Amino acid sequence: MQTEQISRRQTLPLCSSYHNHFLERPPLSSMNPYLCIAPDVKLGRDVKLSKYINLYGCEVGDESKIGAFVEIQKNASVGKRCKISSHTFICEGVTIEDNVFIGHGVTFINDSYPRATTAQGLLQTEADWKVERTVVKKGASIGSGSTILANISIGENAIVGAGSVVTRDVAPNAIVAGNPAKILRYIERTAEVSK
Repeated sequence: MQTEQISRRQTLPLCSSYHNHFLERPPLSSMNPYLCIAPDVKLGRDVKLSKYINLYGCEVGDESKIGAFVEIQKNASVGKRCKISSHTFICEGVTIEDNVFIGHGVTFINDSYPRATTAQGLLQTEADWKVERTVVKKGASIGSGSTILANISIGENAIVGAGSVVTRDVAPNAIVAGNPAKILRYIERTAEVSK
């Protein structure tokens, strides 16, 4: 899969529908109209971006790699040297620390009781609900197809098995799996993972 390598000095198209309108500086000649990156996105050094991504109001740390069809919303952050695999959704309020692996099709949730409308029947706005935070600590790995509910902390070097639904905090070095995710065992050696 092709990726685009981006540095802080390079600029990106605002969105595929505006691919002829660029930010302050012209983009790399290899840039394509398949990236939708808002001007308020903070990209670190040597970030690699695949096609068909949507980033706005977020931060991505140095040397991280973002796969195709990933969306990262405002007020979310991805640390350094992370790998975010394709089809993953990282919503507002999610913090992913350094050296984290996120598998394909992982979904984060930031509202425990979502509703489309208010009690008066009007569509909700940002003023009608509060973002619930989620933190994925340094060196953790989340398997493909997992769902991470709101108000969760996944500990350092923890592993979440593919297809899991994480409904509560995961301890550091724990391996969890299932729906709801339960502890299977603990990792004994973590020195290599947490570097």
